[in-house]
Amino acid sequence: MKQFEYTRASNPGEAAQIAAGASTRFIAGGTNLLDLMKLQVETPSKLVDISRLDLKDIAADGDGLRIGALVTNSELAADERVRRDYEVLSRALLAGASGQLRNKATTGGNLLQRTRCGYFYETSARCNKREPGSGCDGRDGFNRILAILGTSEHCIATHPSDMAVAMRVLDASIETVKPGGATRAIPIADFYRLPGTTPHIENVLAEGELITGVRLPSPLGGRHLYRKVRDRASYAFALVSVAAVVEMDGERIGAARLAFGGLAPMPWRNAAVEDTLRGERPSTALFGKAADLLLADAKGYGDNDFKIELVRRTLPAVLSEATGATTR
Repeated sequence: MKQFEYTRASNPGEAAQIAAGASTRFIAGGTNLLDLMKLQVETPSKLVDISRLDLKDIAADGDGLRIGALVTNSELAADERVRRDYEVLSRALLAGASGQLRNKATTGGNLLQRTRCGYFYETSARCNKREPGSGCDGRDGFNRILAILGTSEHCIATHPSDMAVAMRVLDASIETVKPGGATRAIPIADFYRLPGTTPHIENVLAEGELITGVRLPSPLGGRHLYRKVRDRASYAFALVSVAAVVEMDGERIGAARLAFGGLAPMPWRNAAVEDTLRGERPSTALFGKAADLLLADAKGYGDNDFKIELVRRTLPAVLSEATGATTR
């Protein structure tokens, strides 16, 4: 690990101001950043410790809920209001990482996990995310867990967060403070960036901008599900995950919200898939049509070709459970 300067901030505005310089990182739980620093993938010259800031509350916010950026994943998953009104979020959190990591990982840090693959960690490999312009060894290398949607010739890494997939289906917004004190709220739909030609730029945050909290809108009715298909039962990234909130109107689907993990460089949502389900009776044909729409632009890179068929099986299974119907 390379030498760095350590500073402890006393309030969010001060933290943002300190971090305004280049090569500075915030640290709270550190569950992703410290690993990357040990491998010298991340080499910040300064760390700003925000772990003692007053950003640890979960509070009612109108009809919704506001989650402080330093609320741990364990605390958020266990909160009674989250379990009752935002069950898909609690389920997603409990599917992520391990109990020890959930006890340390924070809400803000989870959102900011690096979109990554094995070649990102391996400093002798070519990785445009780690070293812009060097190339992408993942495209022609071992890419079994990598993305099939939203990729570019410069990067095919997947976003690793389970929590962010649930936040996406709930239409959360991310609250921040910038150096100088200006604040803003960013819809999670606008927060992440596709790799394009600049895969090292993963979100829309400005230099020094600090996440202070996340706001969840009014609770959604219907059935909340989170299904994560992975290589082992815990401490593994998703091959594919589905966050679903489905509300029935009699025998028809009144509304369906779906977000996907393990498939793209960001939590993935497709309005056309949701629209094709609305007002329809559950059926095998309908669920197959939804999968076809989701996968219309999917592209496998060899080892991960199986993900296309995996989605064709997983999405109908989730929709069948969410609608409570026997498909035919």
